[in-house]
Amino acid sequence: MPGLTIGDTLPDLEVETTHGKLKLHDYVGNSFTIIFSHPGDFTPVCTTELGMMAAYAPKFAERGVKLLGLSADDVQSHNDWIKDIEAYNKGHKVNYPIAADPNRQIIKQLNMVDPDEKDSSGQNTPSRALHIVGPDKKIKLSFLYPASTGRNMDEVLRVVDSLHKASHHKIATPANWKPGDPVVISPTVSNEEAKQMFPQGYETAHLPSNKDYLRFTNLHDT
Repeated sequence: MPGLTIGDTLPDLEVETTHGKLKLHDYVGNSFTIIFSHPGDFTPVCTTELGMMAAYAPKFAERGVKLLGLSADDVQSHNDWIKDIEAYNKGHKVNYPIAADPNRQIIKQLNMVDPDEKDSSGQNTPSRALHIVGPDKKIKLSFLYPASTGRNMDEVLRVVDSLHKASHHKIATPANWKPGDPVVISPTVSNEEAKQMFPQGYETAHLPSNKDYLRFTNLHDT
């Protein structure tokens, strides 16, 4: 479905949330921000997801990452639902705002509409979508899950760490990478430049093509 995607600027919408009115660009500020949508309040998978996001909130805060939930119900419904979320998730407090979208207008502008799922009134529901927005207000990464599949917060945390590293170094993270593993040096970096950028050294994989494009190094920053 066409719409907001990686590289696009986040629309500077004003939204009603459980923390009051917010302008999206003001809320993002100079931080990475995770905006994640949910099909509806008082639904089983969403309750587990928002609870797990609350449990992981300190880990995101350590990385300077803000959270903003979105569900297609009103603020009063959200506030009532939060009581269930916190009770189910062993008391982890939902300290991040949850935006309201009862008219389904915000999800359209943020490309978070599920084209197949409809509510009892026939309206499209939000997809289980997630955008990670950079300090420049651009979309850095997007996930899109069906309503039947809950998101893995360890994976969300992993990609945040990957984005942070890639924003500070000319590197990328390989398949199944996790913090502490070697990263790969960008192919735009020459071997001479790599020696200067990565004084700790790097290893080049020996491949049948004899091309030295697969170079691994260890980063010691957080």
